[in-house]
Amino acid sequence: MIPFSVLDLSPIIAGGDAGLAFRNSLDLAQHAERWGYKRYWLAEHHNMPGIASAATAVVIGHVAAGTRTIRVGSGGIMLPNHAPLMIAEQFGTLESLYPGRIDLGLGRAPGTDMRTAQALRRYLAGADRFPQDVIELQAYLQPAQPGQAVRAVPGAGLDIPIWILGSSLFGAQLAAALGLPFAFASHFAPDHLLDALDIYRQQFKPSEQLAQPYAMAGIAVVAADTDAEAQRLFTSLQQQFINLRRGTPGPLQPPVDTMEGRWSAAERAGVAHAMSRALVGSPETVRRGIEAFIAETGVDELMMAGQIYDHKARLRSFEIAAAIHGAMAKDKAAVPAA
Repeated sequence: MIPFSVLDLSPIIAGGDAGLAFRNSLDLAQHAERWGYKRYWLAEHHNMPGIASAATAVVIGHVAAGTRTIRVGSGGIMLPNHAPLMIAEQFGTLESLYPGRIDLGLGRAPGTDMRTAQALRRYLAGADRFPQDVIELQAYLQPAQPGQAVRAVPGAGLDIPIWILGSSLFGAQLAAALGLPFAFASHFAPDHLLDALDIYRQQFKPSEQLAQPYAMAGIAVVAADTDAEAQRLFTSLQQQFINLRRGTPGPLQPPVDTMEGRWSAAERAGVAHAMSRALVGSPETVRRGIEAFIAETGVDELMMAGQIYDHKARLRSFEIAAAIHGAMAKDKAAVPAA
């Protein structure tokens, strides 16, 4: 049975603040560790009032310090916003503090609006240099050579797995060319999922880090005891997505009984398209969706995002997904080998 993992945006809820978001993230990570999730990733976003994980490496350290075995990492660090040397040093520090538990997922999007991207980068060519920046970052994490003028301290010589994240074919091609694991953001950008996976597998070139392709896909999961309850919880994510598209991002809103009157027909269609891979429902509904997704994609790992307003309901959703994983693993083990 393939591993399940967690993608956390450290949501700031209406009526809450970043401190509460960080406490909830750590609590979820501790539960996820007990429930058997493989890794816990945090995502870099900026100028988003509903997302607290802007200083991603700092939050990774917070979560890693409060857990013991689960891998903790970035899903991802938006590399064009940073100097590769600084990321090598930050993640070298994390790996030195929590050896064998840190992942470095890299993306090429700004993770924000264009004005904020300008404030972060000071220049606009960052995304165009993404492949070169990845290679430069890899070099800083290699063992330092005699006479090397610039070193990542800490960082040089540490075994920190690098992942390429993507929502298009570009990321798949780059991950394949560099022989790196690939994570596709189908939890909000489903259009090119299957084509990207095909390209990644067909073009993959083995590397020192990875001998065979390893693909992970993100899905939004909102699980509850009944389909109706899950659909109601899902309205928080629907509201957040609409507000983002309107250019009015804000804290994660409480769920509502109906979305009627809260969105236009075009907005409803846009949300339905972006969330077409979301699995929302009871344990039985979500399990059927997971089984179908794995069968369709053949991914090596699933990473689940769950933007749910109520923390207890969020924990329950991930608990249900973990129970589904256990049941699927048990059923798979019971099938005789061919």
